[in-house]
Amino acid sequence: MSVTDVTFAGSIPTIYEKYLGPILLEPYAEDLAGRLRQISQGRVLETAAGTGIVTRAMVKSLPPSVEIVAIDLNQAMLDLAAARPETPRVTWRQADAQNLPFENAAFDAVVCQLGVMFFPDKISAYREALRVLKPDGFFVFNVWDRLDANPVSRVVAEAVANLFPEDPPRFAERIPFGYSNPDRIRADLQQAGFGQIQIETVEKVSRIPSPRYAAIGFCQGTPLRSEIEARAPDRLDEITDKAAEALAARFGRSSFENCMRAIVVTARH
Repeated sequence: MSVTDVTFAGSIPTIYEKYLGPILLEPYAEDLAGRLRQISQGRVLETAAGTGIVTRAMVKSLPPSVEIVAIDLNQAMLDLAAARPETPRVTWRQADAQNLPFENAAFDAVVCQLGVMFFPDKISAYREALRVLKPDGFFVFNVWDRLDANPVSRVVAEAVANLFPEDPPRFAERIPFGYSNPDRIRADLQQAGFGQIQIETVEKVSRIPSPRYAAIGFCQGTPLRSEIEARAPDRLDEITDKAAEALAARFGRSSFENCMRAIVVTARH
């Protein structure tokens, strides 16, 4: 895993929030926030909070008596999240999920949306989540299922890869869709010390306004952008257009449905 695989900087956070938030992240954010409804007081930690999409969903669904702490490795993402007016009671902090700056048994729940795939040492991150959980607390997170189960993402990944046959960018396969084996996830959690583990698949459907809308999000609002620019510094817009053409060929030129599938995991001591 390279530094660029986990770096969201420059204009990436803003594009990520604007274009990918509504079509990829918000449906699963509502799902995760809904899994915390039994918490009426205490503290919740969100790791890899990004631009705060799950954070805002939790603010809406959890009572004011629940303190929310949100961390991310990328300060640029946190800056964008903290600037939103909907989260005045959230404590934002730059921190590494693999080395949490919190005391033992400090939280009633730890939440992570589509972030563990980016952790170089997932077992260390799981151990840290377990360490900061109260004995009756739980860790809930989601990851993308296989790329084949997420056709819009697959079309973009293949379209971009085909433009560089000698050195295809493989960010999608390597990171966001590279941790989709339930057996591996369960084994990693068990090695970290979790005893009760529930794994399920959750399908969601969103509406994408246009092929170019999705292409901008994927090509310019994720670390795939760094892979494209490393190979063709002056062709980002052209390659975004090519990805949009591939989406239009598959789904049509107007708005279309985005069928997605993720894996949701709940783990306890």
